[in-house]
Amino acid sequence: MSKPLDTSPASSRTGSGGVVGSVFDEKPAETRNVAKSAWDSFKRNPDYHITQKGQVGANGQVYDTDKSAAPLARVLKGRHLQMIAIGGSIGTGLFVGSGKALQQGGPASLLIAFSLIGGMLFTTVQALGEMAVLLPVAGSFSAYSTRFLDPAWGFAMGWNYAMQWLVVLPLEIVAAAITIKYWNSPVSSAAWVAVFLAMIISINLIGVQGYGEAEFIFSMIKIIAIIGFIILGIVLNVGGGKNAEYIGGRNWSDPGAFNNGFKGLCSVFVIAAFAFTGTELVGLAAAETANPRKSLPTAVKQVFWRICLFYIVSLTLVGLLVPYTDPRLIGQTTSDAKASPFVIAIKDAGIIGLDSVFNVVIMISVLSVGNSAVYGSSRTLAALAEQGQAPNWLGYIDRQGRPLKAIGVACAFGFLAFLAASNSEDEAFVWMQALSGLSSTFTWGSICLAHIRFRKAWRVQGHSLDELAFRSQAGVVGSWLGFIFNVLVLIAQFWIGFSPVHPQYGEPIKGTAALVKNFFQAYLAVPVVLICYIVYKIMFRTPFMRCKNMDIRTGIRELDLGQLLADEEVERAAWPKWKKAYKYLC
Repeated sequence: MSKPLDTSPASSRTGSGGVVGSVFDEKPAETRNVAKSAWDSFKRNPDYHITQKGQVGANGQVYDTDKSAAPLARVLKGRHLQMIAIGGSIGTGLFVGSGKALQQGGPASLLIAFSLIGGMLFTTVQALGEMAVLLPVAGSFSAYSTRFLDPAWGFAMGWNYAMQWLVVLPLEIVAAAITIKYWNSPVSSAAWVAVFLAMIISINLIGVQGYGEAEFIFSMIKIIAIIGFIILGIVLNVGGGKNAEYIGGRNWSDPGAFNNGFKGLCSVFVIAAFAFTGTELVGLAAAETANPRKSLPTAVKQVFWRICLFYIVSLTLVGLLVPYTDPRLIGQTTSDAKASPFVIAIKDAGIIGLDSVFNVVIMISVLSVGNSAVYGSSRTLAALAEQGQAPNWLGYIDRQGRPLKAIGVACAFGFLAFLAASNSEDEAFVWMQALSGLSSTFTWGSICLAHIRFRKAWRVQGHSLDELAFRSQAGVVGSWLGFIFNVLVLIAQFWIGFSPVHPQYGEPIKGTAALVKNFFQAYLAVPVVLICYIVYKIMFRTPFMRCKNMDIRTGIRELDLGQLLADEEVERAAWPKWKKAYKYLC
């Protein structure tokens, strides 16, 4: 044990020469204590687990861990969760990918595809919210599939989700490095990759508090930027641009509302799905909130407003301001900020410097998604380790509640971003995006199906919906619609994979080798998921989970629902009318 700090007067601490040397000696000792505490924080805490009490094994059975076990550090506040819900996943998919979607499908296809994916995602997040409030576990998506569907499918979904985010990290860092090229920077891409990677690693080593605060700030910047663009877009559309020319719906008439017909619409679906990737993180973060019963339902509701305001309204204006025939929509890569329809619209307005400001927002958005990638993949890997579906050492959680070794693996994948400095930059980007492109579709479909099975098991085992702390507004019907729509997206992407849309500029894809390459770039996630599922199913002979055999009690967060509802009623009674209206909607 270290000696207590001497607080006696300085005169009593003089040495033989009368020099107050020991006053200065205290600083190195204090520094050593701080360094020791920091070092000790990385040591394993044996009482920390991803799941509290209800831990799902590789065979789908649920067993009790130590009753004193604490989960990941639950330090996320309601404001963190709300910002993760509102702006957490807004990145290159919206700001840059929408340009490719506009070029391939036209403004009408852009709106239809994003609206349908957004509607499906609303029902998915509602279903996830219901299960996450009742059974909040980090890495919850795979845990729910293991528990309510089939352990083999849970294994496939867990690794699918982990691989998605492991690949998205270098993908987004490469995108950030490409974004810098907008200013024709003479600095090497490798240098920017090193800076961005160091920043993301530092944020995640701070812990979940660092992730929450960073996402709060990043999301605020993105929200302000999109609201600003919406206001600017309206002004430009009604004639407030440099030429004082009314635009209205002209671009919907000439060149038109649709491009490439029904196939063009289908090609936009996977781009829209990629743009919404990460919305489900609100459920993953629920395990690390102090009060999910209070904060998660609010965050889930705000997903609806994010879809309506930040996606649908902004993309409506993009379709009005930028024709799909604009050759600038075809960038060098799918992360080229010069191909962003948002930047194109601002440049056409002739407002000097504003395009660079918005490009900074795109870069911040890219880093935000990269930050989320480390968070999502590390929590999922740690959860898989505790479920016996990944190496045990990945379940290492330190004294600050960080899944340290899983974070290390996630950050190690980030070094793939140094491909940005090579001649294979574009090729590497395309294949990394291929691996992650359809992963979210599998995740969302599995959440919906798990919710359907959970609801049936809940009823079969004699429980009523009144016992649920939070109930999906979309219900089982919404989950069925979400599941069916995800299957339709997979079918549509299969069609686009072997029969691609002809590019408006450049040569069409011809030849067997080129078509096979295009197919796997569009559909690579599917064989990866199927291989994981089939191999695990054969090796462990896992059962399909039957409703009567599902354990729906173990691991439930203990809540005195009656008392909670009574307290909330008292709190609501004291609210002014404006706050009641706001809380009803948000």
